[in-house]
Formats: sequence, structure tokens, C-alpha cells
Amino acid sequence: MTTSILENIKANKSKWVIAISSLYIVINAIMTYKDNYWFFIIPPALLIIYITIYHLDKLILMLFFLTPLSINVTDIGLGVGVNFPTEPLFFGLMLTLILKGILEFKRGNKILSHPISIAIIANFIWLGITTLASEFPMISIKFMIARLWFLVSCYFACIVLFKDFANVKRSIWLYVGGFSLVIAFAMYQLIGSNFNTRMAHSAMSPFYSDHTSYGAILAMYLPVLFGMALSKAQSVHMRNFIIAVFVYFFIAVIFSYTRAAWLSLICCLIAYGGYVIRIKLRTIVSVSLGLVALVFIFQQDILMKFEKNDKLHTESLSEHIQSATNISTDQSNLERLNRWASAYRMFKERPFLGWGPGTYSFVYGAFQKSSQKTRISTNSGNMGNAHSEYIGPLSESGVLGMLSFLWIVLAVLITGARLYYSAQNREMKILVISLLLGLITYFVHGTLNNYLDTDKASVPFWSFIAILVAIDLYHKKKLEEPATD
Repeated sequence: MTTSILENIKANKSKWVIAISSLYIVINAIMTYKDNYWFFIIPPALLIIYITIYHLDKLILMLFFLTPLSINVTDIGLGVGVNFPTEPLFFGLMLTLILKGILEFKRGNKILSHPISIAIIANFIWLGITTLASEFPMISIKFMIARLWFLVSCYFACIVLFKDFANVKRSIWLYVGGFSLVIAFAMYQLIGSNFNTRMAHSAMSPFYSDHTSYGAILAMYLPVLFGMALSKAQSVHMRNFIIAVFVYFFIAVIFSYTRAAWLSLICCLIAYGGYVIRIKLRTIVSVSLGLVALVFIFQQDILMKFEKNDKLHTESLSEHIQSATNISTDQSNLERLNRWASAYRMFKERPFLGWGPGTYSFVYGAFQKSSQKTRISTNSGNMGNAHSEYIGPLSESGVLGMLSFLWIVLAVLITGARLYYSAQNREMKILVISLLLGLITYFVHGTLNNYLDTDKASVPFWSFIAILVAIDLYHKKKLEEPATD
């Protein structure tokens, strides 16, 4: 009997579709009349379920386009905020990937044993350990779940996705496409305000929380777009189009008024020079440590010099740049120093396990000194985090939290350099250095801000790293093809 029912449904498929659709329209109309709009979610939800079951790769790629356009909903109930629609999709994708076992053992073993993966897993394990000792366990658990869905979706799954090399450029262009719409929106707002710098701080809202996160991602994609423009494996018209997109992003980063983004691009150029003349990593580390030591030894002289700088954020780009070293009156710079000092005091009290992942903004208020507070200081934890991808983990997960993140950075730099120097194929060489320089902009930006707890930064950050790992694991032959002019 069951077989005859199924055969009847198949024979009258169109009638069944019309009947179910009509029933949905009637029910939805009734619910709408009663001010209940939840039924509108059913069609897109069914579409997502279908894509997840039959076209998982397309769902991952779709998230690249949607991420720049996601909007933060601060409270969906129980005091929980979410970036919609991406974070629910990331969560569902994470569960699907785990349940389906998309990373089967043999392939997974190859991915998991890669030096970058080992560093990432070690960092995640340590975050899990410090979560057990967290001052606010539920906050740390939510932080860990969010980090996990970014790692599973944007790193581990993307490595498999990028086994098809065509998906590498698809992922880049999809994010650039979504981001371009945000840039257009922000520039429209900025032009309407006659390029007022105060408007520049919020012109990209509600898509990006402020101009600093917006500027950080712009900086990440500039080297990649520039590298793609240099590629000879495409038509002249396509190269001209890419150059136009690059100029579009370059103008956007200028008018983001994000000093950290500008600094990161300058460091990116210096890093490129270092790769070209093949400066050894140990030399870079030695020089960096030496500079840190000099800053520490002459910190009083440096502070006195900066304190004499009273340039503030103004309409002038030149004065805006000069204000970067103003620690006498610039509230943004002073508040950043306040956050770092508070993080350091938190670290001194709990140097090994820290206060728990994601807890900084809920703890640091008690560690502020009244003499270091600014007009924008707060104790309520609603004004951001530690403003550093390195100092933040130091306070939240102790010394090993910071060192394990630095391990990831070092593993990426070593792998990227190895791939760049071994590449014989011009197109692959350009791609590798472009991605590596894009990541370097974020490593630099990470000294002044931290955004890896957001989808906006996590998607490009982890996916760029995933591309490098995928090239290392699956595209060695393509990498080692004879050089082309």
C-alpha cells in the first residue's frame, strides 16, 4: 500500500506541489493577519536544508558572499546576540560537517597532521582547558562554539573545498562581491556627509560594527586583488576589471580613516620587500625582538615624544595620520593603552590559565586605573575588547594562550614562505604571496585590534590560511610547473 501511495505522489507531482504551496499560502496569510511572521522563514529554510544535503560545497561558497552582508542582531532572546543570517548557517554547517564526517579519516589525517593544523588544534585545545577554569564558563563556552564553527567551516572544510582549485577564486570573488555592496553603501553615506570623518566611523553600519573592522578586511583583500590583476592567465578585459575593483577597494580603505589598516598596508609592502630579497625568518625575529627591547628600554623617552603630539582626528587626512601617535589627547589611542594596561594587570593576576576565553570585556573594568581612564572608558563591557589579537589571549587564556596563537602566525609565515620560494609557476607564486601578504596585514592589524570572534574577519582569515594549506597538500604539481612569462 505504501508503494502505491508513493507511485501516486510521483505520478501527480505537479498537483501535490500546487496543493502544498496553496496550503502554505493560506496558513501564512492567516498567521500574517495575526501578526505572526515566522512562516516566512519556511521557504528559505527548506532551500538551505536542500542545499546542505545535496550541495554542501555551494552552501560554503554562499557564506562567502553573505558574510560581508550579515547584520548583528543584538538580542534574539536570553541576552544572546547573533550575526544574521551567517552565524545560524555556520552553526548548522558545523553540525552537518561533523555528522556527515566530511573529513574522512584518511583525508583528515593528512589535513590534521599539517604544521598549521597542529598549531590551530593546539591553540583550540588550550582554549578548551582555560574554559574549564573560566570566570564566566557560559561566555567561554559560547566563545569556543563560535571559534569551532569558524574553524570547521572556514578552515577544515575549506581545505577539502579547495581541492577543486576553481573554488579558490570563487571564494575570493564571492566575498569581494558581497563586500563591494557594503563599500557602495558606505561611500554613499560618506558622500552624503561631505566626507565627514565622524560619519566615516559608522558609514558601514549595520554591516560592520565600525570603521576599524571594515578597514582591516579592506586591507586584507587589497594585496589579493593586486596579485590577481598581475595574473596573465586571463583576458585583458578581465585584468582591467580587476584593476578597477582594486582601485575601488583602495579608495575605500583611504576613506575608511582606519589608521591601523594604513599601517598594515605599509608593513605589507615592507614584508614583500623582505620576501623578494629573501631575508631569513630568524633575522626578522631577531630584529623584531631587538625593536621590542629598544621600545622597552626607551619607553619613557618614546612616551614623552608621543605626549607632545596633540593632533586629533580631523577632516584632514594628513592630520588624521599624525594623530596615530598622539597619546596625550587622542581618546582612541588613550583608551587603547588603557585596555592594554588592564589586560596586562589581568594577566599578572592569572598568568597561566587567564580569566577564560571571551571574558575580557566582562572583567577588565575592575582592573582599570582612574588615572588611565578616558572619556570613552566604561566598566560595563559594552565598548569592545582588548584591542589586540595577542594581548587579549594573554589576559583570557594566559601566556600559553598568546604563545599558541603566535605559533599559528609563525606556522603560516613559514608555510607561506616555503610555498612562495618553491613555486615555479608564476600564477601560483603570485597567488601564494598575495594571500600571505593579505594575512600579514591582519597579523599587523591584530596588534591594535581583534576581530577573530566575528564572522567578518574569521571567514577571510581562516579561508586564506586554508588556501595555503590546500596548495601545500593538493596542488604541489601545479605549484611546481615550469615558470611562464
